[in-house]
Amino acid sequence: MAGAATELTDANFAEMTGKGVAVVDFWAEWCGPCRVQGPIIEKIAAEYAGRAVVGKLDTDANGDTAVSFGIQAIPTIIVLKDGTEQKRMIGPQTEAKLREVLDEALN
Repeated sequence: MAGAATELTDANFAEMTGKGVAVVDFWAEWCGPCRVQGPIIEKIAAEYAGRAVVGKLDTDANGDTAVSFGIQAIPTIIVLKDGTEQKRMIGPQTEAKLREVLDEALN
């Protein structure tokens, strides 16, 4: 699906989030609130394609990156600019809130 969220892993994380704006959804398959967040992330990914990387990182499969960011609760959404954390949101976020923080990071 065009515009779908990028699958981030321990292996590709630095490359995918090192330049420009990136929004990362730290999630896991078993997490109910993460499943609620998923479709919103996919919609945002389609909307911001070409302007920002919108990705999802499965914390169970990619523990090194999750640990390096000190993820203790999921979903956690982190906005990065040139690889540096700009904003962290814990718990499910609305589409409007994600747009707001993305627009802020892009300007």
